Amino acid sequence: MQQMKKVELALAQEIVDRALNAGATDAEAVVYEGDEFSTKVRLGQVETLTESTSRAIGLRVFQGLRTASTSTNDLSEQSIRQLVQGAIALAGVTEEDPFAGLPDASEYSSVRDARDLHIYFDDVYKLPAAERIEMARAAEAAAMAADVRIQNSDGGTFTASTSYKAMANSRGFSGDYRKSDCGMGVSAIAQDASGMQRDGWGSGARTLRKLETPEEVGIEAAKRALRRLGSRRMKTQHASVVFSREIARGIIGGIFDAVNGDAIYRHASMFEDKLGEQIANPLVTVIDDGTMMLEPELGGFGTLPFDGDGLPMQRKVIVDQGILRTYVTNTYTARKLGTRSTGNASRGLAGAPGIGSGNFYLQAGVQTPREIIAEVQNGIYVTEVLGSGVNLVTGDYSQGAAGLRIENGEFTGPVEEITIAGNLKDMYRNIVAVGNDLIFRGASASPCIRVEGMMIAGS
Repeated sequence: MQQMKKVELALAQEIVDRALNAGATDAEAVVYEGDEFSTKVRLGQVETLTESTSRAIGLRVFQGLRTASTSTNDLSEQSIRQLVQGAIALAGVTEEDPFAGLPDASEYSSVRDARDLHIYFDDVYKLPAAERIEMARAAEAAAMAADVRIQNSDGGTFTASTSYKAMANSRGFSGDYRKSDCGMGVSAIAQDASGMQRDGWGSGARTLRKLETPEEVGIEAAKRALRRLGSRRMKTQHASVVFSREIARGIIGGIFDAVNGDAIYRHASMFEDKLGEQIANPLVTVIDDGTMMLEPELGGFGTLPFDGDGLPMQRKVIVDQGILRTYVTNTYTARKLGTRSTGNASRGLAGAPGIGSGNFYLQAGVQTPREIIAEVQNGIYVTEVLGSGVNLVTGDYSQGAAGLRIENGEFTGPVEEITIAGNLKDMYRNIVAVGNDLIFRGASASPCIRVEGMMIAGS
């Protein structure tokens, strides 16, 4: 494995050298290799099974202020030659861009060794396919055995992937990393005299050792489907809304989208010109950390040694006790804004880097979810949202929702077919409680939050 890494990294450097010899003033090459597995088992039978391996090269070249990129999944000598020639030809006919260019060589100095980050575990792909299928089957079986009201499902799933990325450029940077991911999920269908409801649950991890058991996943999926039986609508009103941590993650995610440097430059964000201002309740501290360790020898889902520009991943406080402290940028957007990159470049094979997060989260509060719910006299606990109704320029927010009715601090039954609406700028300011239930199940996370004064449209 280590030998293969050296070969791939050497190939990336060789392609950079070829591009320079062909007339590029700067160049950057990425070599990618990945394996993916997914299966779905429904009613005990394998419904889908997919396993694939991919290998590809991406090249970005610069001729002064002109830039172009090409990619190929054919690693033959002829294809690589065409890759370089094509990129040089395209750069020659593009318009000059005053912000184009690689980072300065001095910015690459502190990139960490990927092995220190513990983001790859070989148990993910060593598990035989038959055992992966059996885990999906066992998770579905656990859901269906949980209650007689569950006689059907949308299936149990198991996924696994590993990938390797090597990157080199003409400014002296070269680096690589390997990462792994696996996941298991179930969608259960519950039915009684009131009708049919479905819900699900899943578990994801970088290593099999951190996955929930199939039984745990199946039982939780069943529990969530069962609690939706007997759902009804509620009257239109202004009320408190408690967003479960799974849904709060998306609400808080709107902050990352709104501080995206590209949106700021295009005047397409509600947070334009808001640096240093109070944009949320002081309970709100939002962090993006591409260096996070979940445990001493377990890296976060968004942890990497370097970003899509090859720059070191960073930890940054985006919102500090409600005050907006920074926008997030890559090298290109930072130049547009007259700042420095925050290490948030995301890079595919072709095209210029975009902007992406590391481990993005709302810092946990001190109250338990039960304590937060106990303080609500009239409201709902949201467990599902439907559709996309967020305008990041104006902040307008509207989504279909389902969840549990809260009256006098207690759950009084499931609700559905409602719409929750407000404005994100008001919602962030009206977060009056933040839970202590922060758990990373992906690269973004949030504890539950309580928002006051939202419109709930129902019957």
